[in-house]
Amino acid sequence: MNTRWIIEPLGKGHDRAAFSCGVSVLDDYLQRRASQDAKRRVAAPFMLVAAGSEAVCGYYTLSQMAVEIEDLPRDTAKKLPKYPMIPVTLLGRLAIDLRFRGQGLGEFLLMDALRRSWTLSREIAAMAVLVDAKDEAAALFYESYEFRRLPGQHDRLFLPMAELNRLFD
Repeated sequence: MNTRWIIEPLGKGHDRAAFSCGVSVLDDYLQRRASQDAKRRVAAPFMLVAAGSEAVCGYYTLSQMAVEIEDLPRDTAKKLPKYPMIPVTLLGRLAIDLRFRGQGLGEFLLMDALRRSWTLSREIAAMAVLVDAKDEAAALFYESYEFRRLPGQHDRLFLPMAELNRLFD
């Protein structure tokens, strides 16, 4: 990648109007709802921009949530306290503008989201990063980075923080 890429929290100066990833719900979210979610603190949107530009080339969102311990695979759940709900970080959305596909930016955003989630889990507990894949291609993308599907939830995948410890520690 010759371009210097910057990932930063959503700000007023970011040009989101031209963003198009080819998935209308992801485009609409960025253009119409992301700033409201950030103001209300229900999601933290992070923008990928080229140095010196305010045009959004990609983005992801993070938020906190909890999953029922019964929803986790048995091998994972048996290592955890028997609390009914277990804290996780939700990687809610991840999208790359069609004009910037094929440059490894999906992986670049994912690694930033995982590192940020791992770092914050030391201060705000989360035992995993959870994603809801929009389709099978997205699920396969996440599986290529060691995410595992939750039993009975074909589109919901998770990556334990213990795996991120090996990656980032």
